[in-house]
Amino acid sequence: MGILSKILRQGERIAIWHHKRQGRLFLSDTTLRDGEQMPGIRLHPDDKVTIAKALAEAGIHSIDAGFPAAAREEIESIQQIVRAVRGPVINAHCRTLPADIDAAAEALQGAMLWRKGVTLFIGISPIHRERKHNKSKAEIIKMAVDAIRYAKKTFRIVTFGPEDASRTEPEYLYQIYEEAIAAGATTVGFADTVGLLTPEKAADRIKGIQDNVKNLNRALLGVHFHNDLGLATANALACVREGANIVQGTINGIGERAGNTALEEVVMAVHLHKDQYLREHGVNPKMLFELSELVAKLTGYQPQTNKPVVGRNLFLTEAGVHQDGMLKDPVNYLPFQPDEIGAPPPRLVLGKHCGRRAVRHRLEHIGKQVTDEQVEQVLQYLKRGAKKRMYDSDEDVRELFDEVFAAPSGAPHLVASKEAAEQFVSPPA
Repeated sequence: MGILSKILRQGERIAIWHHKRQGRLFLSDTTLRDGEQMPGIRLHPDDKVTIAKALAEAGIHSIDAGFPAAAREEIESIQQIVRAVRGPVINAHCRTLPADIDAAAEALQGAMLWRKGVTLFIGISPIHRERKHNKSKAEIIKMAVDAIRYAKKTFRIVTFGPEDASRTEPEYLYQIYEEAIAAGATTVGFADTVGLLTPEKAADRIKGIQDNVKNLNRALLGVHFHNDLGLATANALACVREGANIVQGTINGIGERAGNTALEEVVMAVHLHKDQYLREHGVNPKMLFELSELVAKLTGYQPQTNKPVVGRNLFLTEAGVHQDGMLKDPVNYLPFQPDEIGAPPPRLVLGKHCGRRAVRHRLEHIGKQVTDEQVEQVLQYLKRGAKKRMYDSDEDVRELFDEVFAAPSGAPHLVASKEAAEQFVSPPA
């Protein structure tokens, strides 16, 4: 190792020690790589640049920008991101092959030394060793170490992120991490590739790594969970509590099969429970709704309406008791205010379960001043079988009004109110 390499390696260790001492939580986004692997999604280079800029503006620490060896378009899109985006570390995904690392070097050419990196992956579980690679434990370690050493010729930030770590024998996992760190890996990743773990088991695995990887003080520890059991966010948070340095996930939780850890969920959980997690992450929660909307638009994949944090239903209610409580004070039935994630104000929809107060409120909002009797007419119409199951937008409410009070030509309609309610609004027709 030359003098310059020794100086750089020492600088890496000081930076890692500083990061660990600060206790900061780094959030790594893989929407552009793992998220795009969701069947039916294809992001063009310009789309990737747009998303990467939004991620940078929101405060994401690192961006997994793609898999350069997969296609020429991947290299070109990463090159565009490097030219257009400032702030986050731009990372490329590679197998433990020199050709993959060379493709990453081409894609990331021009990026500052401390703002570019590679993640090297290889399956290490008994299943992957025997059924995928047909390699022994020693052969897998050699492939990993050789690739890390090769990558260090070009990159200072090198992550070793083995596939299927959650189904790997603990002792072998500790051994390959130690070898990877000794070879120059600045981060080691724990991947639950098939989304099998529970929060308790995830925390135990992270504790085991911290207790048994002797040189872990020289590298950051990251986690990457899939959501096959619906536990990806819970698993990630359990590892945050246990001291993991990095959480990787995607916006809206998109990704292979059931998807990945949803970063917006991690951000809000840590933000709302600072007393429990005691970690700062640098992401602006007010950007989350906009990020979600952007990713949904460019991928063509809309989150479920009941998706946590950014789902349409989070700030929408039809139940009469809840509507009454929210009209008195939204905090009665909301975990956090919409403006905390940059979302529009809450909405009261009219349907079978709504109450009188919500009916009056929504009608007055569109300029109709109604009597108690007329409110009751609308309410009974909704409960006995209206044309629509739900009346949400202002245009919907106008349709509802006409359905109940359809008047012959020239007959008077209800007079407009002087003031519309200000706190609860609905989207423009």
